[in-house]
Amino acid sequence: MTDDLGKSGQKGTIPLDDIETTEDVQIASDPLQRVIGQDEAVRLARIAASQRRHLLLVGPPGTGKSMIAQALALHLARPTEEIRVVHNPENPERPMIELKTDAEVEKELESRGFAEGEYIDPKEAPVNVAERLGYRCSSCGAYSPPKESFCPNCSRAKLAQIRSTTNNPFGDILGGLMEVTMGQMAGRERVTTTRKRFGKEEVVVFERAGDVISVLDQAALEKRREFEKESPRKVIVPLRRNPFVLATGASDTELLGDVRHDPYGGHPQLGTQPYDRVIAGAIHSAHQGVLFVDELPHLGHIQRFILTAMQEKRFPISGRNPQSAGASVRVDNVPCDFIFVGACNIQDLPQILSPLRSRINGGGYEVLVETVMPDTPGNRAKLIQFVAQEIVMDGKIPHATKEAVLLIVEEAKKRAKVIDNKDKSLTLRLRELGGLIRAAGDLATGESARNIEARHIRDAMKTARPVEEQIKERYGSYMGGLSKDISTSEKESSPYHYWNYHVHDDKRGYE
Repeated sequence: MTDDLGKSGQKGTIPLDDIETTEDVQIASDPLQRVIGQDEAVRLARIAASQRRHLLLVGPPGTGKSMIAQALALHLARPTEEIRVVHNPENPERPMIELKTDAEVEKELESRGFAEGEYIDPKEAPVNVAERLGYRCSSCGAYSPPKESFCPNCSRAKLAQIRSTTNNPFGDILGGLMEVTMGQMAGRERVTTTRKRFGKEEVVVFERAGDVISVLDQAALEKRREFEKESPRKVIVPLRRNPFVLATGASDTELLGDVRHDPYGGHPQLGTQPYDRVIAGAIHSAHQGVLFVDELPHLGHIQRFILTAMQEKRFPISGRNPQSAGASVRVDNVPCDFIFVGACNIQDLPQILSPLRSRINGGGYEVLVETVMPDTPGNRAKLIQFVAQEIVMDGKIPHATKEAVLLIVEEAKKRAKVIDNKDKSLTLRLRELGGLIRAAGDLATGESARNIEARHIRDAMKTARPVEEQIKERYGSYMGGLSKDISTSEKESSPYHYWNYHVHDDKRGYE
């Protein structure tokens, strides 16, 4: 199996001594094998995928939490159910839910395709039918799309009756305006006639279908009548969908669904029926898949709705704006059987609702992700794999040489010591390390270099730095930079002005 990201996948990693550039690194076809250094989290993610368990991933940004959630979703079977909202003729504001299996959807698509009839070229249709549908000009016999009311060949209205209608005594005054108006109405959408087939006469309908004509015989018409007898419905969660749904930062409407406003209040003739205005939320779109929420505590009170959906595996959709016509519409028992994967930083952990954490613990796992891994040959090989993955996924930078990769490994070792105070370790805060790789790649691309070389890494280390480091280098400290950057007028109103300039000779600095 050939992977989209590189050569044929393999389960192992490759030592640095065995490559010339990262182009020689083979990237695993299994997305969970592309997660670097999070062995315990990956093991539990595999269990969560196979057993349909929930996950809470806790740790600093850039350590692979989002990647684990996406990889977990790719280990799930494809969805097998489609969710539809069906018009309720007895109570339109209480539409009903219909679940269709993949086999039923395929069968229905096949039947609907049969009900569409066969398509023919307008020139193959009877002349009178082609004219009445607006494909053929009755004056010169030229064919053109029905949206063109006037023949592009002779510039006359296609239908003879329109030309006779516009031959009026006021034509010189109206300047052909009536002809243009009537010309826009040229042709019919469908023509019903009869034909002989296999020695029998049958009713047949010719319909406009863009640049071609749809021909419906007796069997297709009967099949269409069957569909027309059914209550109108709308697919809100299709069968063919992405099993991974990202709900980070979602509002109530995005997460839970809504009913669109109708200025006509759902009037049968003027408005849109309630069932057709129902919108699925992220919890419904994640049915049979993964609902991922990064920075989970930021959802605040919305967490309780996720808890309810996890418990009941069903959640109603209703209008959320009390001033909207959709406020009176409600669809009950909408399925939302998903695997929940939440992520947060350590300091935000107390802000997750206790019942939600209890639900995750009761039906899944909580994982504290790693920030470093031991500096071993095997883990260095994993880091090399990470470099190759970042380059291939970026798609705009060249591969890195062995010497460049070695510098990146050394930088990972340095960051493990500086940030996490871990000796003989390699950092797993890989997002920032990926930024270093891209910065070096941009420098190499700017020089039209064949590969990212060691000198590009060294230069990138100077440019791809947090602004706090740049302030410290220039001003000596953050406070020093702040005092230099504040203008004179800002100083007078800033609390730093009192501290820096009056604290020693003015007691108001302490007030």
